[in-house]
Amino acid sequence: MRISWLFRMAWRDSRKNRGRLALFMAAIVLGIAALVAINSFGYNLRRDIDRQARELLGADLMLDRNLAPDSALQHVVDSIVALAPEQKVAQEVSFASMVYFPKTEGTRLVQVRALSGEYPFYGDFETLPQIDFAAQRGALVDQTVMSQFGVAVGDSVRVGTVTLPIVARLQKAPDQSGITATVAPVVYIPGAELEEAGLVQRGSRVKYRYFFKLNATQLDIPVLADSLEAQLKVARVDVETVDDRKASLGRGFRDLTRFLNLVAFVALLLGCVGVGSAVFVYVREKLPSVAVMRCLGTPGNQAFLIYLIQIAGIGLLGAVVGSAIGSSVQSLLPKLLQDFLMFEVTSDVSGRAFAEGVLTGLLVSVLFALPPLLSIRRVSPLLALRASYEPAQNGRDPWLYGVYVLIGLFIFGFTWWQLRSWQEALSFSGAILLAFLLLAGVAYATIWLTRRFFPVGWSFVWRQGLASLFRPNNQTMTLLIAVGLGTALITTLYFTQQLLLSQVAFTGKAGRPNMVLFDIQPTQREAVAALTRANGLPVLQEVPIVTMRLAEINGRSREALLADTTADVSEGSLNREYRVTYRDSLISSETLTDGVWQGTAPAGVLPAISIEEGFARRMGVELGDTVTFDVQGRRVETQVGSFREIDWNRVQTNFLVVFPTGVLEAAPQFFVLLTRLPQAGNSPAAAVAAPAVEKAAAFQRALVQQFPNVSVVDLTLILDTLSDVLDKIAFVIRFMAGFSILTGLIVLTGSVLVSRFQRLGESVLLRTLGANRRQILRITVVEYLMLGLLASLSGVGLSLLASWGLAYFVFEVPFVPDFWPVLATSAVITLLTIAIGLSGNRGILRRPPLEVLRVQ
Repeated sequence: MRISWLFRMAWRDSRKNRGRLALFMAAIVLGIAALVAINSFGYNLRRDIDRQARELLGADLMLDRNLAPDSALQHVVDSIVALAPEQKVAQEVSFASMVYFPKTEGTRLVQVRALSGEYPFYGDFETLPQIDFAAQRGALVDQTVMSQFGVAVGDSVRVGTVTLPIVARLQKAPDQSGITATVAPVVYIPGAELEEAGLVQRGSRVKYRYFFKLNATQLDIPVLADSLEAQLKVARVDVETVDDRKASLGRGFRDLTRFLNLVAFVALLLGCVGVGSAVFVYVREKLPSVAVMRCLGTPGNQAFLIYLIQIAGIGLLGAVVGSAIGSSVQSLLPKLLQDFLMFEVTSDVSGRAFAEGVLTGLLVSVLFALPPLLSIRRVSPLLALRASYEPAQNGRDPWLYGVYVLIGLFIFGFTWWQLRSWQEALSFSGAILLAFLLLAGVAYATIWLTRRFFPVGWSFVWRQGLASLFRPNNQTMTLLIAVGLGTALITTLYFTQQLLLSQVAFTGKAGRPNMVLFDIQPTQREAVAALTRANGLPVLQEVPIVTMRLAEINGRSREALLADTTADVSEGSLNREYRVTYRDSLISSETLTDGVWQGTAPAGVLPAISIEEGFARRMGVELGDTVTFDVQGRRVETQVGSFREIDWNRVQTNFLVVFPTGVLEAAPQFFVLLTRLPQAGNSPAAAVAAPAVEKAAAFQRALVQQFPNVSVVDLTLILDTLSDVLDKIAFVIRFMAGFSILTGLIVLTGSVLVSRFQRLGESVLLRTLGANRRQILRITVVEYLMLGLLASLSGVGLSLLASWGLAYFVFEVPFVPDFWPVLATSAVITLLTIAIGLSGNRGILRRPPLEVLRVQ
């Protein structure tokens, strides 16, 4: 067997079929393009993270702590200074607080950052105008807040009790992206103004950061960080180096690119379904040619190789075209994801991603074409002599089973390559297989039911249209899988977005709080409550909060537990600052799961605390264990009395640890007040009623002016912000999922065009029997109406099943789908299916029957 002869025969045989072979190429082009675009973006992203990580951190090393500076922290700082004498140090104190704009009388909860020193040491604040903030005595305000409240550079902002001029508009900070600016806008003030602002008080959640610029050429910074590990544990300080920032950013964006790659992979699999279907029809039409070659002495294996070369060649061409398109499309991804990025991402063409796309495209086109191609080996020469000859079935082809195993291994292997977890890869592969099997089952059921219960009493047009669903070489299986899976992907994304919103869709429920006031000092409690009521707002809850630290568990000190690597206690539970409350009863978001609730502590025995059950497991405690807390210098010994389950989706003052009354009343504490603004409707996303908007604004202005340390969280604003963030995320995912829909439509177009010859014969037969063009057109409409409707509704049904599983097993919320947008999507897909079916068959009606019969 000469290889050159096989290639010549493959080339000659393809000359009359290159247009049809191009459809095979089109089926995989978009899937390969999506994969190459995501991989190119991912490789560029990782390279840019490595290159810009120092600018993103703004320093060589950062210390991060939630406790006020003390001797332990100062000891860590002194150690770094001693080891790196040429260092520079900057300090940042950050916390959430209300700010007030006198010009427009607007108020907003922001992240205040009081900065001392020349930070950032690498990179710079992007401001308008560009300034050196360290040399200024004024505020740097996030541009989104300035636009929202209509203030400009030169206006003033009040932070606590100090009023500062706005010296510039902040466009970008080293560790800030567009999304973080939307969720938590930042206002920078000079560190020298912090004490005068008077905002750091008891109960304030404050973060202290120290930034160091070190001589990286003379000092191994990761080794320095490791050498300080013991001191950092004692001081309860987290450390971050440039390498740590690279790893954390790379991990987060790697998960994103892997997820998008799986979405793109679904598009590729849909294209593979189209390849398999088109090759099946192509091989059926080539059987007479194969039989002639067999008569001339060509072995079956050589005939198989001829057509395998054709498919591999066109698959290689499709993979190259798809890779080229993907290399162009990847330049759009940084623009789509710019709100999530903290840095500039280049759009260079990745040779590695291009090569991976070409190899993947070649592999999948061959793999999914093999099942129909294998039948060529068993074509009998008698088929060329007698058209009615049907070869005897000599059992199943073992090679066919081997190919199916290879396809399964490829899907699993590709998924594992993206997820790096065989459990997750197995779950994803199983889900894909289940989706294919369910859609294939619907197709088989449709064919069987239509044939079994054929409506013989219906009109001629409907009978012929329905008969097309089970005639030989029908497209029912292919279209239901391709279009159905694409529809399922799009609608599942929609349902998932609604599920995520329902997690926080608490503001529209009657009686639920939607505004929280925190950091209320004991001396301000009554006055703040009176101001709330004076503005026509109800005081729904007033909750005391006491801050404390864990000192001992069952007599073992925190330090001993940290040093014991075998202790079943999480480091986070030992180092965290506990914010607890005391009350005599459970609230509506809590359910007692074990133990006995103690509302009031009896005299002479240890008070019994209640712990959230999941957190109790992380603490490694059981009922009856003793836990000692350090309540701001005073030891309080307690006993674990009960465990609770908490519904964190409810807007309640939920706490991990709850004390009984009679223990903490005399401890230093602050208060949280919950109230509610009236809303325009009962839907979760209902806007605040228009008259209430001004009332809320007036209340917040009065609150900031009288109690500048008290902050307000407007939960309706949080819901709007979250909805906006989810919309942006969903748009990116829908953009990638759009490749699946387009691939499904290409597969549909290919199926229509590949079966054109068969359609031509059916049309001629119907017209010979007396059917007119209008009737044939209506028959085509009925067929594609049923195919489009079945495919889209099957996809919707599949998405409902998947979304219910997410709601029940992952989010643990009721699943109440909104059907109207999904049904509208189903209607659009059905109309597209009809339109493509009609456009692909329009030329058939213009062909006279005699012309076709002469060819036959």
